[in-house]
Amino acid sequence: MPVKYLGKIVEIMYMDQSGKITQRRIEVKSIRDGLLRATCLMTGSPRMFLIDNILAWKAPRTAVEEAYNNAG
Repeated sequence: MPVKYLGKIVEIMYMDQSGKITQRRIEVKSIRDGLLRATCLMTGSPRMFLIDNILAWKAPRTAVEEAYNNAG
């Protein structure tokens, strides 16, 4: 995961240790030694994610993008 996401909110697809895949919206706090530390915006709790288990990430859509996509 690029360092450019530090301090930003991103959406990730993550596979946990048991193989369960979840989608989360997080605020990235730090990236170091193969770990991403973040705040989960759904629960408000601090979380740690193994970078190797992050399957995908993207910046969330803005309100303007959402309105444009829903207008059609």
